[in-house]
Amino acid sequence: MKSPSGVAGLVLAAGASRRMGTDKALLRFRGRTFLEAILATLEEAGVEQRTVVLGHHAEQIQAATNLTNVQVVVNPHYSLGQTTSLQAGLRALEEPGLEAVVLCLVDHPAVSASTVRQLVTVYRDLRPAVAVPIYHGRRGHPVVLDRALFHPLMALSAEEGANTVIRQFGDRTQPVVVDDPGVTLDIDDPEALARWDEARS
Repeated sequence: MKSPSGVAGLVLAAGASRRMGTDKALLRFRGRTFLEAILATLEEAGVEQRTVVLGHHAEQIQAATNLTNVQVVVNPHYSLGQTTSLQAGLRALEEPGLEAVVLCLVDHPAVSASTVRQLVTVYRDLRPAVAVPIYHGRRGHPVVLDRALFHPLMALSAEEGANTVIRQFGDRTQPVVVDDPGVTLDIDDPEALARWDEARS
């Protein structure tokens, strides 16, 4: 399947993972690291242009992860917050033909390729500013962000979150109901990882 024209995947994996106590990018999911699983899902969904933003332990993660055909951006300011990593990724991706990004977080490794395809299809058909997956009434990740958001996102201070901008486009946000619990599965600390491991066993 060819990559949807103008839609790129952007994976944020730069944080220090303080609550987890170890790099979330290198935790294991179905025989791969979390980061590899997300990148493979994007590729399977037809999103071939993929960028990952690293920061904390960037060299170790690159050494331990298969990042073939993936653009790697190292954010030296990752300690200032996730917004700086999002901005570093958007800066690296900026090109005239880019229409939107599928924004992925490294602590959501269980999203299916069919969900990503569904989100991109809705974006291509309806052209919302934001396409967000909904599972059992809960918003999740990844989200598709139209390039209309890029400039205001780049203008954020490090202390402001991306939701500051996303909320401004509420009337142009398209909810996409999905049958995929992975969109709301946020593995952010050891307790969440333990519950997830128990559920899989």
